[in-house]
Parts: sequence; C-alpha cells; structure tokens
Amino acid sequence: MNLIQTIDAEQMAKLTAERAIPTFIPGDTLRVSVKVKEGERSRIQAFEGLCIARSNRGINSSFTVRKISNGEGVERIFPLYAPTIAEIAVIRRGDVRRAKLYYLRGRRGKSARIAERARDTEPTVAA
Repeated sequence: MNLIQTIDAEQMAKLTAERAIPTFIPGDTLRVSVKVKEGERSRIQAFEGLCIARSNRGINSSFTVRKISNGEGVERIFPLYAPTIAEIAVIRRGDVRRAKLYYLRGRRGKSARIAERARDTEPTVAA
C-alpha cells in the first residue's frame, strides 16, 4: 500500500472504533441520526428512508438515502465516515437486484415498494 492508502486505512479504523457502522446495501431502509448545530445549541435529527446508492471509496465512501416527505421525494447524500453522523440503524433489509436504485425516482405508491429479504442474514458486501 502506498502512503495515502495507509493513512486512509488508519483513519477508517479510528472512526469505526468510535462509531460502529452496520453492513447495509442499497434496498435497505436506514435511520441516520445526524448531529445538527443551530447557533450554540446542538441536537440530533433522524433521517429515515431507503438507501438507493452506495459509493465505496475508502475514507470518501458515501451513501444516498431517499424518503418521501409531504408527497415530495427528498434525497440526501451522507459521507459514511463523517463525524456529524451519530448513528446508522438498519430498520429493514430489502431484496433488490440492482446496485443503484435510481429508477425509484420516477415511481410512486405501490410500484416504488421494495420486497423484504426473506432471511435476515448479513449481506456478503463488506462495508
């Protein structure tokens, strides 16, 4: 490994020791707790929705979560190792055949549903 990869691996190990990152894949429903700072006050805000994409790039890894809020689709991209993320919880595991679920953007109602995985086993994709 070169120097940059070594530093990235050290930083990822340090950040995962502080906060456990569950294994999840696109299709899973997640609840992401984000630390929000408003002036001098700080609070934790939950963003719950469907993971539609995952980008694994070492320390720069990110994932996209989509939810429907007041009839409008809202997507948010979270850096996986960001210090502003307090917790990532997997609510339910979805059964999909695609790595990117961008086709859900054009769907509403029943056609946008994702089937639940039959057995709740850990996915083979590593975090």
